[in-house]
This record gives sequence, structure tokens and C-alpha cells, in this order.
Amino acid sequence: MATIPSITRRLARREFSSSKDGRLSVGGSVMKIISSTSVESLLTAEEDFLEYLSFLSTVALNALLRAGAVDPGNVKLLQHFNESFHGLWELISASYKTLKQTHEQNLALDTDELYLLQQATDFVQIFKEYFESVSDFMVVKGFDRAAKQASSYWKSNKKLLRQMIKDTTDGPVQVLLQRVFIDPFRNHVQHYTLFLSNLIEDSEAEPLTDVLNTFVELQKHISQILDEASQTKILWSQISNKLTLALCHSERRLQEDSRNVPVTVTNGRYERVLLFNDMLVFLQGHESKSFDLKTVWVDSTVKQKPEPNNYCLRIITPEDEIVLCAREPQCQGLWLWKINQLIRQALNGSRDYPLWGKTGEVTNPPTCRFSTYTFRNDGRFKDATYEGDMSWGKPHGKGTLKWPDGRNHVGDFKFGQEDGFGICLVPNSTQDLYDCYKCHWQTGSMQGYGICEYADESVYKGYFKDNMRHGFGILESMAPDADPFKYTGNWDKDKRSGYGVWESKNKGERYIGMWLKNNRHGPAIILTDSGACYQGTFHSNKMSGTGILLSEDSTMYEGEFTEDRLMAGKGKLTFSNGFTLIGTFNRHASLGLHTQGVLNTTSAHDDETIKRKFQLGSELFPVEERWNGIFEPFLKFLESGCQGETEEFFLGFHVQSSKKLQKSQEYLYCQRDKDEVSGKIEDILKEISVFQKHEDLQQYLEKAFKSSHHPFKKLLKIMLVVYQATYAGVGANLHLLSMAQEEIKYYAKKLLEFCRALIVMAGERNGHRNCILDENEETSDDTYAYTLILPLILPRFHPDLFMLYMLYHEQEDGFYWQGIIRLGHLTDTKLLEFLDVQKQLWPLKDVKLTTNQRYSIVRHKCFHSAIECLQKIITTVDPKEKLEIILKTYTEIERTVSRVVDKDYKLPMDDLLPLLIYVVSRAGIQHLGAEINFIRDLMEPSNRGGIYDFLLTALESCYEHIQKEEIRHYTC
Repeated sequence: MATIPSITRRLARREFSSSKDGRLSVGGSVMKIISSTSVESLLTAEEDFLEYLSFLSTVALNALLRAGAVDPGNVKLLQHFNESFHGLWELISASYKTLKQTHEQNLALDTDELYLLQQATDFVQIFKEYFESVSDFMVVKGFDRAAKQASSYWKSNKKLLRQMIKDTTDGPVQVLLQRVFIDPFRNHVQHYTLFLSNLIEDSEAEPLTDVLNTFVELQKHISQILDEASQTKILWSQISNKLTLALCHSERRLQEDSRNVPVTVTNGRYERVLLFNDMLVFLQGHESKSFDLKTVWVDSTVKQKPEPNNYCLRIITPEDEIVLCAREPQCQGLWLWKINQLIRQALNGSRDYPLWGKTGEVTNPPTCRFSTYTFRNDGRFKDATYEGDMSWGKPHGKGTLKWPDGRNHVGDFKFGQEDGFGICLVPNSTQDLYDCYKCHWQTGSMQGYGICEYADESVYKGYFKDNMRHGFGILESMAPDADPFKYTGNWDKDKRSGYGVWESKNKGERYIGMWLKNNRHGPAIILTDSGACYQGTFHSNKMSGTGILLSEDSTMYEGEFTEDRLMAGKGKLTFSNGFTLIGTFNRHASLGLHTQGVLNTTSAHDDETIKRKFQLGSELFPVEERWNGIFEPFLKFLESGCQGETEEFFLGFHVQSSKKLQKSQEYLYCQRDKDEVSGKIEDILKEISVFQKHEDLQQYLEKAFKSSHHPFKKLLKIMLVVYQATYAGVGANLHLLSMAQEEIKYYAKKLLEFCRALIVMAGERNGHRNCILDENEETSDDTYAYTLILPLILPRFHPDLFMLYMLYHEQEDGFYWQGIIRLGHLTDTKLLEFLDVQKQLWPLKDVKLTTNQRYSIVRHKCFHSAIECLQKIITTVDPKEKLEIILKTYTEIERTVSRVVDKDYKLPMDDLLPLLIYVVSRAGIQHLGAEINFIRDLMEPSNRGGIYDFLLTALESCYEHIQKEEIRHYTC
């Protein structure tokens, strides 16, 4: 119940003026002067009622309060009863004082100044609260208990009670006691109504009519709440004490009874149905089953097959469904109407005023509503309390589930099950911590992408299926008291299975290969931070059979191993100098490695180089089979029709760390910069469908790969994650170069495949086909992958990939750099002479000498434009741009020579190579061998055999020439 508002006197001074018809007006509104007879009548009524209130307080109220002091169950009810009584007394006193003051001063009283009209809202509110407090006390048999507790007092004052209500019958004390607090109050409200009716007879003022209607509604309301209280009190006396104790509540009112308006429960489980203002109750003997109306839905469309003439209602709650049947449609309609209106009122938190609403204003409750419910039946939700949106008895929308053991789930629900994005906390059994799952759910289980932060400080980011890690995922543990590790790879039914990469921080070891049920099982490569590399086959975490060991000093062993990766058995050992040892290897605890075999001290340089640069893994792990786990979700997203709401489910939200995880849709589609492209799939399909030129499409893709909201950016990011997990850090090993460069090419092909699929889908939706990526005689998938995709993604992978090229060509680049240093000591003329460049081609006239200089001593003055041009090769990672720089360098050399000889001069190979060697030696490009092979491996296949390939071969010849021993050891 609301707190009784304090009533304060609110009288205002007014300026009066006369109107033409003799009436007074205030601020332009016409008023009616109330006759003195009417004022005296109201004044007398107020005075008499005040005297009654004073007498009633002395005779009855104080006695009730004394009796209630020894009855703990009635203390709060009597406190509210007393507050509403005195609030009403205060309001009537204020009304009386204003009337009396006006009457004693013989002042004319206008209707607008009548306290009853000014405070009409307060009058209605205080009378409502008073009668509600009386009915609450009445329902719990408060008057009956009070009459028994002070029976001698009430017997001695029984006559007085009858006089107070002017009743000559000899009724029970409890009935008289109840009536003295009801009848005079109802009569006083009726007096107000008659008084206002008399005023309206001589006035057409609309405010008076509104106030009169308010008091008429108040009378109706009072009658309704007293009738409800009376019927409810009778019910408590009819049912057993056990049921009364379970159901009786001061604010609970009976609204309908199946004995009055017949309905039956179809399965015969219950014999009686009771509808209260807050719950629906089914009785069977002395047992009851009750349902909070906030979690009740009623469906009138159900048909009962065995008895088609029945009119049925299906009562739906979160855990039960009960069918009510009536013989008459009127009975069905009444129950349906009452249940729905009471549900609506329960959801609103208050009863209608009047109790069943005004005509034409009654509406049915929403089927989707915010509710709270605790599940009791056996099942996944047993003992959990749900708070959130529900529809037809099922969690549906946003909600929270909380279990007594500390588990809770916050997220989206659909038709009674977790469905959509959700966050679930599960207490860890061994620690006072929680496992936190931030995942997508379908039909009650984790499906699609999610993040789990475990109590042991490990974190999983990847895909789930049926509540288990399944598909691609990354598990990383950084716990200081355990061995930190990181696994990046495939999962099957919560276990590491398939291709994956495991790195142990403490051991300094990386395992790249196959897994089965959390065990290393199948072909694999092991890299150590000491530089050693193993390739072999594992069975249940143990190495078995033959394998390969490559040591840091380029020694290579091919043969049998122990389970702990130690050389044991038959094998071949190739030393870094090319010598080979073929025989049997044994390891003793005291003697170390013991060998019996044949040592061959003859070796070929080519064989030595092949062994030193032996490539691992390419044949063991076909590139098409390595990372299907990251491409399959994107493919499923395309196959699902690229529905925006499924994007996170398939592609995840791994753009920020889980600690900063924001709500899914808000994060995906937040405000973006003007240079970014939209991440909404509808916008993507719209934009991508209009491109007609490859340049426009490439510009779009360039922005897409930079936009954190775009699906392509997400896919590219996870590609980079797996790439670095394999080839960065300990994985930066020259023996993995072949795997690394073919993997990047495959990434480009897959991105092209997905781009083409999006274009096709956009065409299907827009009704026209876009042919921008169609294959023809000049272009193929390989062409588009190299020209369209690879230049855009290479900058992300270049640092790690180029490191492998530098390691692979470390020896050759070392020799090359020695030659560069030697040639750098030579003056321009000495170098041109040393390289056998024809003197007629020396660009000496371009050299401007000072007075103290001679041509024989100047350095770095010739072919300056070509040198600067070639130096730009390290400023880009795009193989095509690098080739264009080489071509431009050749053009600059030829242009310089043409200027020297004063005619167009096409350089033959005999002249080109010496001049190109000069330019290369003066350009001083580090790791040139890595650059050349990077270009050759990743350039567009259509360039092979053309001018670009020719010039790249020429540059490679220069590089090899500078490595020659005679140059490295040349002395002036």
C-alpha cells in the first residue's frame, strides 16, 4: 500500500470582478456562487463526521490497536489502518476549517474555492486507501480476532456500537465492529456525491461534472473492494485450515470460483479452481497448486477432441499446462476475460480503478512480458530463477538464469532455451572461482563462436558444438604456477584433434602436426628454441618409427628414433661439410651416442646445400587441409544467405580481447569512420554488386581488410593469428619456408573464392549477374589471387614471411654482402674497369668535378638515377611493384647510356650485366637474395618467361656474381 500523503492546506488569494450576467469570474472563467444553505449543509455534515471520527477513535480504534499489539500478524495491517484513518481525519478537518472560516465571515463561496473540489484527488485517494486498509484487515479476520481478544470490552460497549451505526438488531460483536468502520464512511462519500449533484443542477461547469463522476466511481470502487473482501473472507471459512494457512494473505482477493462459474480440469487432477487477483489456484482435497498470474498465459483456441462440445481454455505456465473445460461459452468467456484482465493488472503492479477498468479501455495482457520464475521440476533449469522476457510460459528474449550453486546465464533465449549470444558463469569445482563462457547458443547448447575464460586462467577462443569445443580454436594458458602453453588448431568433441600447433613457453618447443583426442598422433614437426628441428610420426604422444633431425649447425639425421626423440637404430647422418655416416646408432647413459657404420668423406656441394635447406612439412600437411576450421565457418555463413544476425555465430567477435568484449550487435555495427566500409552484410552485398572495374573492387577490398567491422577483416585477422602461431618466434625456421609461402598463396585463393561467392550472391539478390571475376582466356583464379588479393594481404604477413627468406638465404646474403663491401672500396672508374664495362659507356660526362677532383678518385657518381630507383625495391612488399622497380632501373640504365653515346641504345646482355652489377653494388641493398626469391615465389605466374622474369634473372645473375670468391677477396 502507498504511504498516506500528508494533506496540506492550499488556499490561494483571488481577485474578483463582475461579469455582465451578475456572476463572478476569476481570471476570465465564469464561476457559480454556492448558496449559504448548501454551505451550511456541507459544514454540518463535516462537523458531524469529525465528531464521529473522534468518538470512533476513542471507543473502537484504540481498542483495536491494543488488541492488535498482542497479535504479531496484525501489527502492520493495524499500523496502516491507523495511518489511513488519521489521514482521512486530517483531510476532513482541513475541509471543515475552510468552510467554517468562510461561513463565520459571511463571505461568498465560489465553486472554484470549495476545498472539496480543490482537493478532489486527495479525497478520492485517501478514501481508497482507507477502505483498502479496512478490507485487508477484514479479509484476515482481524475484526473477528480483535472481538475475541477483548470480548469483555466489546460486550460492554455492544449497545454503543449499535447506536453508532443506528442498528437496532442484535448482531455479533465482530459484525458491529466491522460496520462502525465502514457504514458511516460510505455514507459520508455518498453525502459528497449528493452535494455535488445539487451544485451541478444550477451550473453547466464541466469541472464540477468531472469531480462528481470521480466520486461516483469512488462509490463503485468501495462497493467492489468490500464485496471482494467479503467473498474472500467467506472462502477462508469454507476451506481447510491447511489451505487457509497456505493461501490467505491480506491483499489477496477471490475473483472467481469454479463452483460459481463452472469449469473443470480435463484430466481430473483437481476438483476446484480458484482465481485470485494475484494467482490461479487448483485444489484437490487439502492440497493446492498455485501459479503466479505474472507467469500465466491463457489460450482459448484449444479444442478437446473427446468432447468437442466443451469450451476449453489452456492454462500455460513455465512448467505446467492445464486445460479447463466449460459447458457453456459464457462460462469460458468469463473465465478468459477475468484471467486476462487480472494478469494485466498483476503485470502493471496495481488493480484497475474501477477494479475491472473503464468501458472500452480494457486490454489483454502482452504475450511477451518481463517475468520472474523459479523452476522446480527436474531438468536443466531445476532450482534456477529466471528473470527476463517470457512468452507463452517460456523464456524468450533477454533474460538471466541463476542457480543456487552460483551458476548463472545472461543472454538471449528463444522458446524456452538459450539461443543467441549469452554469458554463462560456472563455479569451478576445485577453486573458489568461475569458468566464464561468452558464447553463441542454439537450442540450449553452445554452438558457433565463443570465448571461455577458465578458472585456471587459461582462455579459449574458438568454436563450440553441443557445449563442447569443436572446430577451430585457440587455448592459451598463462598461469604462473603451471607450464604456460598455447594451442592453435582443430578440436573435436572438446579434444585436440586434427591439425594444430602447440607451443610450450617453458620448454621452448613448438609442435606442428596432427592430434587425436588430446594426444600427439600422426605426422608432425617439432621446433626447439635451440634451433633443432624434428620431423616424424607420433603415436599417443610418443615419437615412433623413422624421422628427420636437423640441427642448428645444419647436421641432418635420417633414421630411427626412440620415443623421446633420441637417435637410436639405423640411420644416416649428414654433417654440415657434406660428409655422411651410415650405420647403427645407440645411446648409452655413460658413453653417450655410440655409432657403428661407414663414413663417406666425399660430398657434392649441391647435395650439401639441399640438405642444409631441406624443407619440412609440405608433403606431410597439404595446404588445403591445414586450416579448414577457419574457412568452414565463413563458408557456412555464405551458405546461410549471409544473414546479419548469424555473422557473429559463424565469424566470431575476436577483434578485441575478451576482457573488453562489448555487446555483440552494438560492437559489430557501431559508428564507423568515413574511410571505413560497412560491416553490415546488407551494405556489403549492395556495395560489392556495383563494381565493374578490378581497380574499384580492389579499392573496396583494401578498405574492407582494414575495417574492423567487416567479415573479411575478421577472417584476415584469424589467418594472421594462425600464421604467426606457426611461423613466428620459435617457428621462424628456414626449414618451414616452403610451408609458409604456399600457405599465404592459399589464403589469397580462399579470399578470392569468398569474394566471388559474395558477388554471385549480390547478383542473385539484385537480379543481375556481375561478371567482374569471371574466368577467361587471359585470366584465371590464380591470376586474380595474385593480382587482386595477394597485394592487399601481403603487408600483414610480410615481416614473418620475409624473416624466413632471410634465414633461408643467410649464407648467400652473407657472401653477397662481403662482395658489396669489397666493391664499395673501388672508385667509379676502377669498378667500371673491373666489371669490364666498355669505356664508351662510362657516364663520366655526367660527373661534375671540383678543382681538386679527378675522375679516377670519385665514387658513387655514375648511374645515380638507376641506383636510387633500385633502392626503392625495399619500400614495397608487392612483388609486382618490385618487378616494376627493376624494370624502371633497367630503363634508367639504358637512358643514361643513350645519353652518353648520343643515340638510342638497346643494351645487349653482355653490356647489361656489367652495368647492372655496378648499379647493384652501389645500391647496397641488404638481403638481396631474400628479396629476389621472395619476388620469384610470389610474382604473378603470367609474368614467368616475360620481360619481368628476364630482368629478375639478370638481377639474380648479378647477385650470384657478387658472391664469387674472387670478388669477396678482391684487393685493389
